[in-house]
Amino acid sequence: MSTPPSPRTLLCELHAHTTWSDGALTLRQLVDLYGRAGFDVLCVTDHVLRSDDPWRPPQSCVHQENFAGYLAAVDLEAERARGRYGMLVVPGLELTHNHRDPDLSAHALALGLRELVSPDLGLVGALLSAREAGAALVAAHPHGRDADPVPARTTRRFWREWDTLAPLLHRAELFNGPDLYGWVAAGDVPVVAGGDAHRREHLSSWKTLLPCAKDEDELVAYLRSSGPAYLLPFREERAEEPAAAA
Repeated sequence: MSTPPSPRTLLCELHAHTTWSDGALTLRQLVDLYGRAGFDVLCVTDHVLRSDDPWRPPQSCVHQENFAGYLAAVDLEAERARGRYGMLVVPGLELTHNHRDPDLSAHALALGLRELVSPDLGLVGALLSAREAGAALVAAHPHGRDADPVPARTTRRFWREWDTLAPLLHRAELFNGPDLYGWVAAGDVPVVAGGDAHRREHLSSWKTLLPCAKDEDELVAYLRSSGPAYLLPFREERAEEPAAAA
């Protein structure tokens, strides 16, 4: 009896933002950036905020009134990306629980989420709702004792409450952009890498390779499993400038 061939490994960006929240690139520009770079998978993970977020008004990101438009826009670009680049584009959200106290702050990617989950449910409530909706949940830039150069971005709650919160997650970012969160490597949650792309230069950062089919349901199911992920530093290849005439 022959063994079916294993799926090839997919080069994935699991964490990326657009002008639907705080990214500098439009959704189309983001898709073209990753498509031209040869990526197999791009997850669009714009922020959704608590109604009392201390740093930004919720209306500046994805919210109840524009979520249907956001999802439709991602799906439209996914169709274009599949035809033009052979790239899978997956919708998601970054469930953003900001607090002025970084020990209470936590961000989680909900990959494959196709219904709005509000951070007003609280961190635990939002994670449970996103899990029930079938999303793959990833702890984003989970700071330990270290702090981010941007104080508002420091998120220590996963580190402080790991025993309670880890069972609600499927993965955790070992790398976010160029930053390493080494403490998660000792936990029971499989790790991934995400670019946390907000600008073009974030294309070059640590990324994730996944050995699964290039299909949204298969990808999300794999991320929800304990299957291995492979991490690598990706560098954009740019054409060299022509030498100046002597």
